[in-house]
Amino acid sequence: MPERTYDLVIHQGSAVLPNTVEVTDIAIAKGRIVALAPNLLPYARRVIDATGKVVLPGMIDVHVHLNEPGLDWEGFLSGSQALAAGGCTTFFDMPINGVPPTISTACLQLKCRCARRQTYLDYGFWGGLVPGNLHELRSLADCGVVGFKAFMSSPGGPSAEHGFVAADDITLYRGMLEIAKTGRVLALHAESEPWVARLAAEFVRNGRTGPADYAQSRPVLAEVEAVERALLYAEYTGCPLHFVHISSAAAVARIQEAKRRGVDVSVETCPHYLALTDEDMARLGPVAKCAPPLRNRREQADLWEMVLAGRIDIIASDHSPCPMEMKIHDNFFEAWGGIAGGQSSVAVMVEEAHLRRGMPLHALARLLATNPARRFGLFPKKGAIQCGADADLVILDTNRPYVLRPEHLFQRHPHSPYIGRRLRVRVEKTLVRGQVVYDADRVAPFPDEPAGQWVKPAGSVRKEPSFAHGS
Repeated sequence: MPERTYDLVIHQGSAVLPNTVEVTDIAIAKGRIVALAPNLLPYARRVIDATGKVVLPGMIDVHVHLNEPGLDWEGFLSGSQALAAGGCTTFFDMPINGVPPTISTACLQLKCRCARRQTYLDYGFWGGLVPGNLHELRSLADCGVVGFKAFMSSPGGPSAEHGFVAADDITLYRGMLEIAKTGRVLALHAESEPWVARLAAEFVRNGRTGPADYAQSRPVLAEVEAVERALLYAEYTGCPLHFVHISSAAAVARIQEAKRRGVDVSVETCPHYLALTDEDMARLGPVAKCAPPLRNRREQADLWEMVLAGRIDIIASDHSPCPMEMKIHDNFFEAWGGIAGGQSSVAVMVEEAHLRRGMPLHALARLLATNPARRFGLFPKKGAIQCGADADLVILDTNRPYVLRPEHLFQRHPHSPYIGRRLRVRVEKTLVRGQVVYDADRVAPFPDEPAGQWVKPAGSVRKEPSFAHGS
C-alpha cells in the first residue's frame, strides 16, 4: 500500500500505456506520474474521475507556426489555447512566418520574449537553415533549439523579406555538415523548386488557376525527387534528417529504403493528408490549401497503408493559420497556403486511425507523443504514460458526437477545413505537468496564468541563452 499522499489521481480511465491500454488509476505528485495502480483514491488530495474515458499521453506537436514575433496571424497565447483544447501538451514552433524569422541567436531572443509567460503548454523552438547563416547554427544549437528547418522550394511569405528563403544545394550540403556536428536534426520541406516553380508559372500563364491546377503543379514526383536528393546529402554528411508533412507513400518508401541503409532519418505526415483529399480542397477552397497539396483518394489510401504498417514515425499538425482575408482569392495560387487544424489533430486521428481503421491506441500514441519525444531528446521525461514521466495527459470521450463550429475554435482566426465535420471524439481535459490547462466543462476553460516552460533536447550546452532573462 502507498505510504504517501498524491497531489492528484486520475481515476479509472483507460490509460494508453506504451504497449497496451489498461483501466487504472494514475497518481501524480510534483508534476510527474508516480504510480499506476488500481484503488489509489484513498491517497489523493484531488481526483479527476475518468471512468469510461480514454487517457492518452499528450500530443507533442513538433510542427506548428504561431507566427511571432511581428505578425498577428496567431500568437503564443491564442495558439497554445487552441492546441491545448486539441489535446496537445508540448509544441515546437517553426522559425518561419515570424518577423524576423528565427535564423540567429538575436532572432531567437525576440522569439523567447514573445513566448515567455504567454503559452499554456510546454514549448520548443526550431532554428532555420538559410543561405548565409551557417555561422549561427552552433550557437542556436547551444541555446537549445530542437533542430533546424530548411525549405527545398520557395517558402514565400513575409519572412522571405527578412532572409528566410529556400536553401540551395550548396547551402543544404554545407548546412548538413555543420548540423551533424551539433547532434541536432535538420527538418526539410521537400519539394523540388525547379519542378514546382516552373509548373506554377506555366499554369498561371495559361489561365489555369483553380484548386486542381494548383495540385497538379506540385506533383508527387516533385516531393520524391527532393527527398532522394536530401537523402543523398545525408549519407555523405551524416546529418540526421526529419522530413516534414510528407504527403505520398512513394516518398515514404524512399525514406524507408534509406533507413535500411543506415541513414538517420524520420518521417512525419499530417492529419489533413489522412483525413482530406483533393476533392475536399476543391469543395472547401483555399481554407484547405497547403504545400504539398492534398492528394487524391488513391494516394491517400497508399499513405494510410504506410501509417498502419508502422512506416510513418510522427504525426504533426503543421498548424499554419492566417487572417481569413488571406484565404479569399479567385486565383488559387495567390491565396495563402497553410491549414489551421492544430486544435483538431488528436480528435481527427483517434477518429480516423482508431475508430474507423482499428489502429490500436497505443500505436497511435507512439506517432503523436512517444516518437516525437524520442526523436527530439525529450524522452523519457515526456511522451508516455509511465512512472517518472511528466504528467502530460489528455482525457478523451470517444463517444460524444458533435459538429465542429467556428465558435469552438480558440485560435485567433477561426477557420479550419474541419469546420462542419462530425466528430465522435471530444477532448475533455488537458494536463501539463499535472496541472489542468484546458477543461471543456468549465465556463472559463483555461487557467488565469499561462505557465508553459521552454523544453530543450538533452545535451543543450546552456540551460538558457544569455538573453533569456532580458526584458
